[in-house]
Order: sequence, then C-alpha cells, then structure tokens
Amino acid sequence: MDYLHNLLFGIYPYVALAIFLLGSLIRFDREQYTWKSDSSQMLRGKQLRLGSTLFHIGVLFLFFGHMAGLLTPHWLYEGLGLSTPNKQMMAIISGGIAGSICLVGITLLTHRRLTDPRILATSKPMDIIILLWIFATLVLGLISILFSLQHREGGVMLQLGYWAQHIVTFRAGAADALVSVPFIYKLHLFFGMTVFVLFPFTRLVHVWSGFGAVSYLVRSYQVVRQRG
Repeated sequence: MDYLHNLLFGIYPYVALAIFLLGSLIRFDREQYTWKSDSSQMLRGKQLRLGSTLFHIGVLFLFFGHMAGLLTPHWLYEGLGLSTPNKQMMAIISGGIAGSICLVGITLLTHRRLTDPRILATSKPMDIIILLWIFATLVLGLISILFSLQHREGGVMLQLGYWAQHIVTFRAGAADALVSVPFIYKLHLFFGMTVFVLFPFTRLVHVWSGFGAVSYLVRSYQVVRQRG
C-alpha cells in the first residue's frame, strides 16, 4: 500500500504532467487538422450554448481557484490577515458555487451528446469518455466539500497545499503529506490528475488555442501595403 500510495501521489503527478505537455506538443506537430473543438453547434444549439457557457465559467474558476488555493504558501495568506479556517470556508463556498455551475453545464452537454442520435453518431469514444470523466471528477469534488465541513480548522487543506507545493517545486516527501488524508480527497486528486493524462487525446486541446489567442492583445499590427 505504501508503494501504491507513493506511486499515485509521488510519481504519477509527474507522469500526468509529462503526458499533458509532451502529448499536446506531439499532437500539434503531427495532427494539426485534429486540433479543434469539433463543434456540433448546428444541432441543439440552445442547449449547447447554455451548457457550454455554464461549464466554461465553472471550470475556469475551479482551475484557477485550485491553482491559487493549493499553491499559495501558508505564510503568505496568513500574513495578509486571512486565517486558515477562513480560507477554507472561502474555498468551500466559492468552490461549491463554481462546481455546481460547472456540473449543471457538463450535465447539459453530456445529456445532449448521449441522447441525440445525430450527435452521438458523430461522437468519438474519447468525446464521451472525457465528458463522463470530468463529470465524475466534479461530483467527487463536491462530495469532498461535505468532508471539509466536518473539519473546519483547515488541517486537510494545509496537507493538500503541502503536497501540491512540494510537487511543483520537485521536493521529496510530497506523498507523505496525504497519508492521513480521507480517501475521498485522494480519489478526487487521482481523477483530477488523470484529466491531464487524457487531455492530449481529446478535443480539450483547443484550450491551448484559447490561451494562445491572448497573445493577439500584445502582438504588433500587421503592415499591409498595396503593390506599386
């Protein structure tokens, strides 16, 4: 069990990150024509727009919220006057709202894809797998909130932050921080890390294009001259 624990939370995060980055790069290099979101907006457009909007709002907040919450050092937010219990309660409330919004969105998207014969016929297996996987990840995250409410002092949150900060700074002993953490958190972490493993093999790669589009805000104007 110790070996499996160290494998999942000491080694697997780096495997997931490597597949996420290298897989995305290889796919962009070799299969650029598949680098798209494969929109089916002509079918059930209203449900798509509502589901997609709710999903993207929720998932973006959750992504950056997790990044800030897990990677902000304890001493920094304590120094700013935010106590650990208050930080946890803020994370519970904001994460619960964003998670619920995201869950409604992905439920609409999943229902649309699985119940419309025309959309289902044009769906790839990975389209369905990634939807269901993200759905399960969200449900596990929302369930973990119930456990967080049972220990509002923020001890588990500190352990999760210790793990994440040690992973991103390549320090040893990261997995040790999660030994006493309830199983629901570990399961949620595993599902969350596996999303990054699946990422390069799904339509999610279009996210890179979304971030890349931000560069247009600072890119110099293209000069076009008429032929003399």
